[in-house]
Amino acid sequence: MKTVTITLFFGLALFAFSSGSFKDEQKRYPRVRSAYVEKELSIKVLLESHSIDPQQLQIYLRAFKEDKKIELWAKNMEDDHYQLIKEYDVCRTSGIPGPKREQGDLQIPEGFYHIDRFNPSSNFHLSLGINYPNQSDRILGTQGNLGGDIFIHGACVTIGCLPITDDYIKELYIIAIEAKDSGQQKIPVTIFPLYMTDDSYSELKAEYQSDRDKLALWDELKTAFDHFNKHKDLPQIKFLDNGRHEVL
Repeated sequence: MKTVTITLFFGLALFAFSSGSFKDEQKRYPRVRSAYVEKELSIKVLLESHSIDPQQLQIYLRAFKEDKKIELWAKNMEDDHYQLIKEYDVCRTSGIPGPKREQGDLQIPEGFYHIDRFNPSSNFHLSLGINYPNQSDRILGTQGNLGGDIFIHGACVTIGCLPITDDYIKELYIIAIEAKDSGQQKIPVTIFPLYMTDDSYSELKAEYQSDRDKLALWDELKTAFDHFNKHKDLPQIKFLDNGRHEVL
């Protein structure tokens, strides 16, 4: 029994030692190691300038299709409010305002998502996967033909993704690694048709006044947009059985 106990103890200890952190696992890949060499110091300076501890880092991404922008918001885990710390230009887009409803429609999704994959060997340098189709998309999209593989990635090509060039994805990818390594389980990503001021939203609604699907989603996104702009914290999003959202 003693031999078995000792063997089990050392087996568990070896597993704990070899498992490493998420960052350690990602740094096994050459592109990630290279990105750290190139960007780690500037990221440290960026976070310090906003009094954010990398070991407490939590992030949130807002993307605006028409404006071709991704906002990076961050805070310490114990903070109540996010700070805007960086904006990235989306160098190319595809499709028109409105959600993605099927494979091949060239649409960039719109709605409430999160990062669900880190790809250190992407065809587009590095990439962060968005969990399209989400619960709403699976209800409202074309059944059996929803498509997938939507990413924020490097390079400058897209058929529904959000490319920000190799240089910028190195930085954003590392920051996302740091947030996950610090304990953030889900990195939320909200994708809007445009920056939803009252005026811009009124113009958008007027242009698509007969499209109930778009208008229903945009009303939900507008509510979330206004909440975050006012409070600098995330509203609660409840996915409903009919594919719509309750924004609390």
